[in-house]
Amino acid sequence: MKVLLYFEGKHLLSKSGIGRAYDHQRKALEAVDVEYTCELNQTDYDILHINTYGIHSQKVIKQARKNQKKIIYHAHSTEEDFRNSFIGSNQLSSLYKKRLVRLYSSADRLITPTPYSKKLIHSYGIKQPIDVISNGIEIEKYAPNQSKEEKFRAYFGLAADQKVIISVGLYFERKGIIDFIEIAKKFPQYTFIWFGDTPLYSIPSQIRKIVQGNHPSNVIFPGYIKGDILEGAYSGADLFFFPSYEETEGIVVLEALASRQNILVRKIPVYDEWLFHGENCYMGKTNEEFANYLEKIVEGQLPDLTQKGLLSAEARNLKEIGKQLKNVYEEVLSIN
Repeated sequence: MKVLLYFEGKHLLSKSGIGRAYDHQRKALEAVDVEYTCELNQTDYDILHINTYGIHSQKVIKQARKNQKKIIYHAHSTEEDFRNSFIGSNQLSSLYKKRLVRLYSSADRLITPTPYSKKLIHSYGIKQPIDVISNGIEIEKYAPNQSKEEKFRAYFGLAADQKVIISVGLYFERKGIIDFIEIAKKFPQYTFIWFGDTPLYSIPSQIRKIVQGNHPSNVIFPGYIKGDILEGAYSGADLFFFPSYEETEGIVVLEALASRQNILVRKIPVYDEWLFHGENCYMGKTNEEFANYLEKIVEGQLPDLTQKGLLSAEARNLKEIGKQLKNVYEEVLSIN
């Protein structure tokens, strides 16, 4: 069995959740010894496992179908998480949905990260079987490390006792960036850092102005940072605050959990079956609730939930994800 893992636009999407999911797929398959290639010029594969939605992706599907290959579409995206992102996304969302339906319907099987995203995709009228498999997480990579935490604090010039709240994501309204700023205004004594980057020309002016300077002085937008500094931030901050309104899973949430970090997220349906308020995370619905929980978490007035959060991440380690992918591949190949 050999798999062609296809990802269109690697340069443009490498910083996104889809880009990290693609990297996780490769590592998951390596962990369970499934042979794969990322090279389109190879034709000796059995299954096309496709992750993207561009024009070239459509051509790759057509060629795979012509060569009688099995096709698995990784359904990372929905109409719901396309909205409130780029300029014009709300106006184009219905057309985007039609394209998703057309592409997803071209596959033999779909994989999506959560029961919530499976429910959404089924609601589009798609008849293909859908398997739920998490995007997974590299547990060891995010284990707390004193050296990384020191690099994080040194990079931002933070005092040892400075309280820090972080978030990670694209500059999208959907990600809750406006609420992040509003909460930061309530706590000038804390430092708020939003890691991530999006081309400013592609986002609405309201969000562009926030990133360019229309935010309180205790907020930092350092752009896209990876490696030791980000990993040190995950474990070395006082809280991971992610007020996103819509996700298909949220890889950054898994990264924070793997980092033994307390997390505060918005109560939205995607978390219904794996995150539980007061057990492995804290959840709020309004900025008033966020402010209340945030202060109590940072000041140590609420129980530490990091150990149970870690267990939730460990259940999604890449070797386990690799086993699940392998099972789906074998099932698809067994169907004539």
